[in-house]
Amino acid sequence: MTIKDIFDTMEYGPAPESAKEALAWIEGRGGLAGPFVDGQWGAARADIDIRNPATGERLAGLTKCTPDEVDAAVKAARKAQPGWWALGGHGRARILYAIARMMQKQSRLLAVIESLDNGKPIRESRDIDVPLAIRHFYHHAGLAQLLESEQPGMEPHGVAGQIIPWNFPLLMLAWKIAPALAAGNTVVLKPAEYTTLSAQVFAELCRQAGVPPGVVNIVTGDGETGQALVAAEVDKIAFTGSTEVGRRIRQATAGRGIPLTLELGGKSPYIVFEDADIDSAVEGLVDAIWFNQGQVCCAGSRLLVQEGIAEEFHARLKRRMDGLRIGDPLDKCVDVGAIVDPVQLETITRLVDGNMEGETYRANVPLPATGCFYPPTLITGLSPAAPLMQEEIFGPVLVSTTFRTPSEAVELANNTRYGLAATLWSENVNLALDVAPKLKAGVVWVNGTNMFDAAAPFGGVRESGFGREGGWEGLGAYLRPVRGAAKLTPVAAFTGDGAPAGPLDRTAKLYIGGKQARPDGGYSRPVHGPKGALLGHASLANRKDVRNAVEAAHAAKGWSRTTGHLRAQILYYLAENLSARVGEFAARIDALTGAGGAVEVEASIRRLFTWAAWADKVDGQAKGVPLRGLALALREPVGVIGMLCPDEAPLLGLISTIAPAIAMGNRVVAVASEAFPLAGTDLYQVLDTSDVPGGVVNILTGSHAELAPVLADHLDVDAVWSFSSTDLSAGIERRSAGNLKRSWVNDTRARDWHGPEGEGRAFIEAATEVKTVWVPYGEG
Repeated sequence: MTIKDIFDTMEYGPAPESAKEALAWIEGRGGLAGPFVDGQWGAARADIDIRNPATGERLAGLTKCTPDEVDAAVKAARKAQPGWWALGGHGRARILYAIARMMQKQSRLLAVIESLDNGKPIRESRDIDVPLAIRHFYHHAGLAQLLESEQPGMEPHGVAGQIIPWNFPLLMLAWKIAPALAAGNTVVLKPAEYTTLSAQVFAELCRQAGVPPGVVNIVTGDGETGQALVAAEVDKIAFTGSTEVGRRIRQATAGRGIPLTLELGGKSPYIVFEDADIDSAVEGLVDAIWFNQGQVCCAGSRLLVQEGIAEEFHARLKRRMDGLRIGDPLDKCVDVGAIVDPVQLETITRLVDGNMEGETYRANVPLPATGCFYPPTLITGLSPAAPLMQEEIFGPVLVSTTFRTPSEAVELANNTRYGLAATLWSENVNLALDVAPKLKAGVVWVNGTNMFDAAAPFGGVRESGFGREGGWEGLGAYLRPVRGAAKLTPVAAFTGDGAPAGPLDRTAKLYIGGKQARPDGGYSRPVHGPKGALLGHASLANRKDVRNAVEAAHAAKGWSRTTGHLRAQILYYLAENLSARVGEFAARIDALTGAGGAVEVEASIRRLFTWAAWADKVDGQAKGVPLRGLALALREPVGVIGMLCPDEAPLLGLISTIAPAIAMGNRVVAVASEAFPLAGTDLYQVLDTSDVPGGVVNILTGSHAELAPVLADHLDVDAVWSFSSTDLSAGIERRSAGNLKRSWVNDTRARDWHGPEGEGRAFIEAATEVKTVWVPYGEG
């Protein structure tokens, strides 16, 4: 093609990036990728082939690490961790800074390796992936420097096991390793078997940056290697990948006391209102769904466009699709590269070809004769329940439907089991900022998409996982309070055969929807004092009672939309009404437990004041991201929280768990102390006289062991907390995998409910989700 031809046709000429240095680097390692443990390269074997998805050519052989090799890496990390923590925040900051500098020096090698290995266009790996990865290490160097002053009383978990996917190999490595190291943990990281090469370069850069041996360890292999890492003696697991694998990890770690960060699948809505700048929204959509060939967990793969502009929007989108350039990922003029592997290409093809609904449009662009390429595809006219509207395709395929009103847009957007990200386009800022908080997603982009930064939290809700990566919130996932708690001993109910302590028989009912209710099963049990006196009877709740309580909690969803000031006033009112009955409640606790009633009631009143104070103090933050605009990290309620309340502090424990939850806007289904339930049932009358709306607080009594599985299994419960003295942690965590609800369990460790452990930031973190709303502004 001559220069004249180029000017006549306005076609792009090829602009290839040389792969010479990257291929030489691979060859210099013997054409093999293997584990990096304790600062040394381990056994390199060609157990698996790594191939260039754009050509099918073999790039290298890959070692599939055995469980013994994984255990060796964990032991090396365990040995190195105390010394790494002892360096202090400044010592770790210097090394994280050095890593960032080394990555900058080798940025082109990292970008080319990434594109060869993954198939993404070099423009994306060069201009997005590598700079963002470097930014994470710079940012977390700063967090390490500030950690001791800003997070006193916190310590690292120890050894973090980390498993990353193949769609953003280097960036996901940075998202995982940078906060773990900043917090003082050591790491064992397993890259995806398709895309291990950039992790190999990174390991070499760690040596050059002065990372002590054993602080960063990399094990290579496939899913079986990942399973071995999950099963190893690690102290924390962070995983990015599919929802199904995340569910299995939740089950595998149940009861081991291992905190999880799970960043899983998505089916993110891309909402275009009729007042949007259509051309800008089209360009944003190209980035949302065809960036990295659509192999993005937060891809805007569900287009919801308002009816009045749908026809025009689709027409402009199709024209734009036909202008996309597909081909060699190392060509700097290419927009869409190769699918990562033939297996993934076959999955995309099968899902699209199996769809019998709507109209399918494939971009009118030539595809390379060889390699794993799939054309940008648009499927319009799908119903909300169509399989392709609900299931993640993870490829360059966009599905679309229409809506009429903003409320319908919100309903359609939230009609999914996922909740990772969402995008909305509107020139009406009032509309945009009204809709954004209503979307069930961990990240919302307004008039933009795919905006990420190390300072801004990223993560999902629902079956998109839990935990956040980025900012102080992401760093917190790698920290825990300094441990000093003793083992919790089971608290048994007293028994006896004495006569009733009062003149009248009294059977405490359940409290559901603001009313006292008889138990569905019709059973109750006697409650005795320490000397055998019969104090009354407590109802035994069953599965149907839990169902009714959860339904009542969902009916009270308006509580989450109330102001913090209103919630604070109601909590103060609760404290006021409880203080008017101090003698009565103190006597009840004395009768139930034998002593300490007055102290516990006074502590309960103080606790209500604490959470009333917090109710309108927990707010969001504007994150310092490199953007002309705002990234707002907002605190939102989790939803409906099921609770197994403490046995050892029957009133204080109940209030210490209920109060923070409702202060943050949640609704609760609380199972009172199993041993001393009457302290909880006495609270009904205080709730009735304190303007607490019906359904916000529901209190059940009965067996913790029987009711915990019901709460953990319930698909309309968003989180389960357990502070029961009965050992329930493993079962709750295992069962919560069903809808990947959040769980906060005590792992049979005691908590001092009268001291600082009975309140504080941990309760705020458990009672809220962080939603990051990105709002760019300005002209051009």
